[in-house]
Amino acid sequence: MVEQQGPDATGQQKRRQLVRAVIASAVGTSIEWYDFFLYGFAASTIFAELFFPTSDPTTGLLLALGTYFGGFAARPIGAAIFGHYGDRIGRKATLIITLLSMGIATALVGLVPTYEQIGIWGGILLTLLRLLQGISVGGEWGGSVLLATEWGKSRGGKRGFLGSWPQFGVPVGLVLGYLALQVFQPIDPYWGWRIPFLLSIVMAAVGLYIRLGILETPVFAKLVAENKVERVPVRQVLAKNWREIVLSALLRTGQQAPFYIFTVFILTYATKTLGFEAGDVYTYVIVAGLVSLVTVPFWGYISDLVGRRRLYIVGAALMVVWSFIYWPLLDTRVPSLVFLAIVLAAPIHDIQYGPQATFIAESFTGRLRYSGASLGYQLASLTAGGPAPLIAVWLYATYQSSFAIAVYMAICSVISIVAAFALKDRSQQDYAVEYDEVKPTTG
Repeated sequence: MVEQQGPDATGQQKRRQLVRAVIASAVGTSIEWYDFFLYGFAASTIFAELFFPTSDPTTGLLLALGTYFGGFAARPIGAAIFGHYGDRIGRKATLIITLLSMGIATALVGLVPTYEQIGIWGGILLTLLRLLQGISVGGEWGGSVLLATEWGKSRGGKRGFLGSWPQFGVPVGLVLGYLALQVFQPIDPYWGWRIPFLLSIVMAAVGLYIRLGILETPVFAKLVAENKVERVPVRQVLAKNWREIVLSALLRTGQQAPFYIFTVFILTYATKTLGFEAGDVYTYVIVAGLVSLVTVPFWGYISDLVGRRRLYIVGAALMVVWSFIYWPLLDTRVPSLVFLAIVLAAPIHDIQYGPQATFIAESFTGRLRYSGASLGYQLASLTAGGPAPLIAVWLYATYQSSFAIAVYMAICSVISIVAAFALKDRSQQDYAVEYDEVKPTTG
């Protein structure tokens, strides 16, 4: 039975639930992304030596990042699994499951023995836990976005701003993940890096407490009341909206690939190639994450004023240009310019990231929205986010030049521009009415 407020709920009650839903979305995604990023940072700086020791440092790094990629490969699986249940049993119940599974998987990473203790089994266990992390994240994002946006106004309103708060969880998780490693890693050579992973179980408990206090979204409650819940939503959305799923994945290419280069590959590049101290690079990326705490919701808000598609195209076009500025700034090896490059990457990236969640979610009708948005969003993990650090490592090793990485980022951004032009902008369409029951008012 779906827990809901009903049509007679007062405006004050609805506003209170909206605030709770936004907080629950932001806090929940912050915890999920803390877990996910923490693994990525450790894979870039720690895991190669502890779990994949080889005579060739590049090979060890690629093996460590390979387990990192495994989490991305699992995300579409999580999108399909939890998308199905999110459209069948509701947004709230599904989000509780994703939060718990992520917290448990991350805490267990902190207990995995090293290569010296159990040989290759340490790497195998890491990979399996990373897959569970990926499945959890694959289901988390879609539900968090719908929890926030489906409590807002069904037409117009501030959906772009509301949908930016689950995205806000990404820089929060980024900052917390970096800070945790920076604070705890020096404490003890064996337990230091493990403590941030073990703390995940405490954070998951806090997130669970918050999520238990919210109600189901009005959009899903309406679907239940009208008996419009799909029996097999994933199959239906693949049949009816395959085009929107593909375009959503392509839309993310120019945002996601650069993002994981800016936040994961940069750790290796700045320390191993440019010769910077790891602590300095951590600080630079933390500052960039703090900037995103402001610019992600800001650009979400701006998308409500100018339209999702228009703003997204501007952001992707700027990323093309920035790709050829970012690397020359880094390659100067001048600390102030390296700092500038890392920090400025955040607000430029966020022009796409702020409105992205709502742009994608609006592309799917309510009864298929969790499945469709999740699949479209997470498929990009296979083609963009997951491979990006690996491709960057390979490009630099092959061409001994960052220019090749710049070209790669620019191509990804052009793909996003084309996809944004092809995807309908439904900023002003009624979010609570099934799209196939009415003629769209905007193209």
